[in-house]
Amino acid sequence: MRPSTLNRLAPSMRSVLRIVAALIFMAHGTQKILGYPASDMNPAMFSLSWVAGMMELIGGALLVVGLFSRPVAFLLSGQMAVAYWIAHAPQGPFPALNGGDAAILYCFVFLYLVFAGPGPISLDAILRRDR
Repeated sequence: MRPSTLNRLAPSMRSVLRIVAALIFMAHGTQKILGYPASDMNPAMFSLSWVAGMMELIGGALLVVGLFSRPVAFLLSGQMAVAYWIAHAPQGPFPALNGGDAAILYCFVFLYLVFAGPGPISLDAILRRDR
């Protein structure tokens, strides 16, 4: 493909990145909060794990549709940074070994969305057009 074509498609691909990352992220919340897919996780209400699951479920859903994308991405980026340092880093310095590689990746994808925005395929873009 020509660079001009790639540049023209970049905003739409940002939306695709947001949607795919949010769907996968949201699955962590459905597992913690809704028990789907089935797991042995059953966090007590208002525990740190339950709050994280609610953020994954609700924040992930908001990012899928692209509503309040920048502030939600900011909160989720912070959540993933905290999750890495609390749950993964104490188990060792290497993300591939301590299981924190996904948390780091989510943290920086969401941080990118804070600055880049949700892309044109989003409720934020539709609402902005109506103003």
